[in-house]
Amino acid sequence: MARGRFTIIRSHAPGVLPVLAESAQAFARHTHEQFGIGVIDRGAQTSRSGRGQVEAARGDVITVNPGEVHDGTPIEQAGRSWRMLYLDVACVAEAARTLGAAGTYEFERPVVGDVRMAAAFGRLFAAMTSDDPVAPLASEGRLLELLAALRDGGRRTRTPGVPHALARAKALIDDDPASPVTLAALSQASGLDRFRLLRAFAQATGLTPHAYLVQRRIDLARRLIAGGQPLSEVALASGFADQSHMTRVFVRKYGISPGAYATATA
Repeated sequence: MARGRFTIIRSHAPGVLPVLAESAQAFARHTHEQFGIGVIDRGAQTSRSGRGQVEAARGDVITVNPGEVHDGTPIEQAGRSWRMLYLDVACVAEAARTLGAAGTYEFERPVVGDVRMAAAFGRLFAAMTSDDPVAPLASEGRLLELLAALRDGGRRTRTPGVPHALARAKALIDDDPASPVTLAALSQASGLDRFRLLRAFAQATGLTPHAYLVQRRIDLARRLIAGGQPLSEVALASGFADQSHMTRVFVRKYGISPGAYATATA
């Protein structure tokens, strides 16, 4: 299994991306713009994130928050397989309001070893990928069921603040990730010298300025691809040197090529 297999399944629910994955790949540090909830079906992996170093094995529920820097390495040579639901922030926020959750919803536990939660995820995944006419109703109820089950381990506001000076530097990238940006420009925006900026930026975001810029470009590329733009145009519009460069970064972070992602989201 060199790269593995990633299958994106259509969901009737807006803002939900179901994925079936099987891979022995070690994923580089990256982020997602969505919430992620999944279950390991075979094998095991270790992962580093802002919530610590963890291991997840068969039957464990795994979670990731939007913008959370993480990686993933299989523990066994044969790799691992898992199911994942990526949920847009608005989708989770609406469900959280229904549950009466105040503030910013966030998962606190990156791995949950609970057979009931794993079963709740299985029901949710089945509903989200079903073409049954009543599936939308079932999906909504099962999402609420799972979020309620995870509430004790992931309910409240714990979004690390970005210092005001760094927020100005970060905004230079966020506002136009396709444009070139220099360390000098980030230093000027923040009012910090370049060495202090490097250290403070990595501490606040979990990524160096360069790695953060590349991540934001991939985030932009994913949105443009989902919008139906040709891959060659997406690569240039999102700041990559060419389509090959974009593809290498995309596969290293997500295990799937931009072409496969375009086909799955068309």
